[in-house]
Amino acid sequence: MAYEITEQKKIGIGLIGFGFFFTFLGIILFFDRGLLALGNIFCLLGVALLLGWQSMWRLFTNKNNYKGSLSFLLGLFLIFVRWPIAGIIIEIFGSVNLFSGFWPSIKIFIFQVPVLGWILQYPFLLLDHMRKRV
Repeated sequence: MAYEITEQKKIGIGLIGFGFFFTFLGIILFFDRGLLALGNIFCLLGVALLLGWQSMWRLFTNKNNYKGSLSFLLGLFLIFVRWPIAGIIIEIFGSVNLFSGFWPSIKIFIFQVPVLGWILQYPFLLLDHMRKRV
């Protein structure tokens, strides 16, 4: 295996999963500010444990990622000051800009997951062109 999965990385993956769950739950429950904030905190802690504190700091302070970092942090701030809809929209934009460099690795991982990879390779899902690019 190319990557070693340590206990710290397993906890990071779990925290990211909890972050997505609480964010999804916060959106479903009419943009509940507390659940959105909790989801964001879990996601940030999960990324920090998964990548490491120094790598996360370099990711957020990289000159090419300033637009994504600032919009993500502005969205987080807007959620805390009771503007959850605007905050989540700006935060999604920031996340896409910030983590767009990880997309090729994510695609490879998704297509190697046993059940999910088998489902996504069917042409009727219109995702077959993504598999050929990987």
